[in-house]
Amino acid sequence: MAKNKTDLPKVAYFSMEYGLQSDFKIYAGGLGILAGDYLKGAKSYDFPIVGIGIKWKQGYTDQMIGPDGRPYDTFHNYNYDEFLEDTGVTVEVEIRRTTVRCKVWKCTAFDNAPLYLLDTDLPNNPDSWTTGQLYGWFGEERIAQEIVLGIGGVKALKKLGIKVDVYHFNEGHALFAGFELLRKEMKKEESFKKAVKKVRKKIVFTTHTPVIQGNESHPIDRIMYMGANLSMNAAQLEELGGSPFNMTVGALRLSRNSNAVAQLHGKTANKMWKSVKDKSKIEAITNGVHLPTWVDQGILDAVEDRTNLWERHQYNKRNLIDFVKERNGVQLDENKLLIGFSRRAVPYKRSDLIFTRPEVIDPLLADGRVQIIFSGRAHPLDDNGKEIVYRLVQKSRQFPNSVVFLENYDMTIGAQLTRGSDVWLNNPRRPKEASGTSGMKASMNGVLNFSTLDGWWPEACNHGVNGWQFGDAFESDSFDEQYEHDLNALYKVLLEEVIPTYYNDREKWISMMQASIIDTKDQFSVKRMLEEYYELLY
Repeated sequence: MAKNKTDLPKVAYFSMEYGLQSDFKIYAGGLGILAGDYLKGAKSYDFPIVGIGIKWKQGYTDQMIGPDGRPYDTFHNYNYDEFLEDTGVTVEVEIRRTTVRCKVWKCTAFDNAPLYLLDTDLPNNPDSWTTGQLYGWFGEERIAQEIVLGIGGVKALKKLGIKVDVYHFNEGHALFAGFELLRKEMKKEESFKKAVKKVRKKIVFTTHTPVIQGNESHPIDRIMYMGANLSMNAAQLEELGGSPFNMTVGALRLSRNSNAVAQLHGKTANKMWKSVKDKSKIEAITNGVHLPTWVDQGILDAVEDRTNLWERHQYNKRNLIDFVKERNGVQLDENKLLIGFSRRAVPYKRSDLIFTRPEVIDPLLADGRVQIIFSGRAHPLDDNGKEIVYRLVQKSRQFPNSVVFLENYDMTIGAQLTRGSDVWLNNPRRPKEASGTSGMKASMNGVLNFSTLDGWWPEACNHGVNGWQFGDAFESDSFDEQYEHDLNALYKVLLEEVIPTYYNDREKWISMMQASIIDTKDQFSVKRMLEEYYELLY
């Protein structure tokens, strides 16, 4: 990497979502939180990066819990006037052979690198609701959203006079930006193959999810009907992304470099996409977090001074307990073990694994030796995810003084949980978790990770020294076999190591907290991540 930052390539980072602040509701989950931390890191460490995204009128969803314990979605219109300024720039894209105008806003309220957001919510604009709901639709409307992000984003950069050396696609949603670059090359009478070769030199790509359903596909005729193909015919589209057209495959073939988001995910992604010919190499660059956003400075000071670490942790724990009291009316006990768990509600994350055997866990909840706070949202159209949330809520009603579910998970809840819990529970089915930055935040706050060896945790775990693992990296093609193995391992480590250490060996617990912070605060920071992006991708 060049020592002088002015010599570094200028990067345009395209993402469907950005998590910058809780009430700036243009994010859904981990993908957006990473993007927000990336832009904050770019500003903090002076990297030449600009972000491109969408101004979502209704955000993702406010997911509340009804009287019956079931989650339901509510949508509100936001204008974000206090966060944005009008650049005076508009660009046009073609959607279903109709011209749609996109206003370009600049985010001014947060300490991040420049972020420009496109918005179709304009008077008399066809498809004005394209930028209505983040991930709100599938099929045609999803393609329309991605036309705005990708094609509109490239046009916005040009009209704003921003010169770009590297286009970085955060997931396949941004792929149509590459199509716009191809169109410009093919307009010069370049052949398709020559245009692809030229465009590839400018694009890098980050792939996130190892779950095949999370890698979006569309029928080729739908892409052409929507007008997203631009200069390409059906055969050329199929050559890039297959049929049906897979956005991840297209991005792998249209980029010169790609990356996975943890070392284990690198192995998983290379195995997952090994049959894709002519794809870019997939490097493993582990995610990082923006410390000033997520980590309590008092905890870092206590580690540095080697004093009052426990006292500072208890201060953060009391803040969390007060937060829960205010939100849910439940009074937890600061002197009892408090486990935090917040995840998107999907089956492979196994949110309610710990409740599988009531004969084991219920007595611990009944006498308060174990307290658990859950949070998380399901996609509005995911009934399986909502059923998971329902089961967690039912358990909180069975044990109202020791199990809590915080509705409408957001950045505020995430920050409270990763600062104030004693233990951070994470039990995805290996190797389905891509990274899991919430565990990094917890560990940097002295909250001890208690996790399967998935995502980022295999890179950091020193069992019994800076946290715990359970399951010993076991993998099986049989869901039931892996579930049973991991469940047995979870209970064994919880009963024989986590609980006894908390209640009987405070000195060791504090030593583990200190090791957790020291081992993770630099290695899993966004600064290290950005440096690796420049060294390995840009």
